Amino acid sequence: MDLGLQDRVYVLTGASRGLGRATARELVADGARVVISGRDGSAAAAAAAELGPNAVGLAADNADPAAAGRLVATARERFGRFDGVLISVGGPPAGSTADIDDEQWRAAFESVFLGAVRMARAAAAELSEGGVIGFVLSSSVQEPVPGLTISNGLRPGLAGFAKSLSLELAPRGIRVVGLLPSRIDTDRVRELDALSGDAEAARAAQESRIPLRRYGTPEEFGRTAAFLLSPAASYLTGLMLPVDGGATHGF
Repeated sequence: MDLGLQDRVYVLTGASRGLGRATARELVADGARVVISGRDGSAAAAAAAELGPNAVGLAADNADPAAAGRLVATARERFGRFDGVLISVGGPPAGSTADIDDEQWRAAFESVFLGAVRMARAAAAELSEGGVIGFVLSSSVQEPVPGLTISNGLRPGLAGFAKSLSLELAPRGIRVVGLLPSRIDTDRVRELDALSGDAEAARAAQESRIPLRRYGTPEEFGRTAAFLLSPAASYLTGLMLPVDGGATHGF
């Protein structure tokens, strides 16, 4: 299936590793060009170098108010156009309500929530008909994840913002979509499993709750995200798509 990605240009934040990097790989493999960012500039540059000449990597922190405009400008300067963005941020620290202080909440709000809102606003101002804004959120949008109180608090609100934005931008022909990953086999998920003290047992317990009985792969997520960002998904907007092997309940 031709996704129509040839020569289209996307910005992917938080894409020096994990789900963003997997999505960038799928986009480039199908003919797109990408600007990927991460807090560690050397890691972002290395990820871009692996993808070849159709990728560029930059250091950018979503909590920095200037980051969004700089990333969009780089897309236009390096590749001559801007067709969409996939907004992903590093997972906020794990912990229960009693473990998390005000400063951790503020820092997470700046990065996870407000940083994503800024990036979406900057993209919306620059995109034309056929453009797309994607959010990498979490299964916590649908069901709280034990031990991830900050994510449980912020991600559902960001999903609500994304839905509101989809209604505002639809008349301009710009789509807004969200992806809700659960147990995808990334460094982040392995770190969460290790918090239990027995990572293998934690993984086995999690897999037993997933109808497909396994963690997803970054490549499976990346292919799903690339489809949603592509013109092939041109009639899909306002949706939050679980990428979780059937783990979350509801429709």
